[in-house]
Amino acid sequence: MKLTKRLHSCVQLEKDGRVLVIDPGVFSEPDAGLGADVLLVTHEHPDHFEEGRLRAALDANPEAGLWTLRSVAEKLAGAYPGRVHTIGHGDAFEAAGFDVRVHGELHAEIHPDLPRVTNVGYLVDGSLFHPGDALTVPGVPVETLMLPVHAPWNKIGEVIDYLREVKPRRALDIHDAYLADLARPVYDGLLGALGGTDHGRLGAGDATHL
Repeated sequence: MKLTKRLHSCVQLEKDGRVLVIDPGVFSEPDAGLGADVLLVTHEHPDHFEEGRLRAALDANPEAGLWTLRSVAEKLAGAYPGRVHTIGHGDAFEAAGFDVRVHGELHAEIHPDLPRVTNVGYLVDGSLFHPGDALTVPGVPVETLMLPVHAPWNKIGEVIDYLREVKPRRALDIHDAYLADLARPVYDGLLGALGGTDHGRLGAGDATHL
């Protein structure tokens, strides 16, 4: 399976000529969802969900489908009957040759005064886990963890402890649009030294094979 990092929290997976894209939001490239056979969205915040990008992807490929939680699905289901699927924690499905299992229920807390929206993570082919905006521990072995490295709702100590708890074979950064290049060596050093696993990052458009 080939992984291509897109901007911020968006990632693209390719296998056997089919393409799966997670979280093409406003910080991802305008064409981030194009070419997808499967679209997954973790939650409704605009840096993960941008309706125009999803509509463009669904219009470009009439066979493509979207799997997401209710708050996102209800915005698009009417325009794409039979192609938008509502999922939640504990669900499992197969789409375009990808096996997907859903873990998690709530966005991480930003502040007690702000309500927590629904958030789900996706385990793809029993290998790669994308948690969205939460430090969800899926409770199963994870080969590749997409790691939300910098966000208004986390701090580096929590990210390190999350790595230690999940114990993936490797971790690759996502949710990094807010992180200045000046600070990246600090984060890389701490995560590499204390996370207990192989930690790395890909630039936008860079790819690796899992």
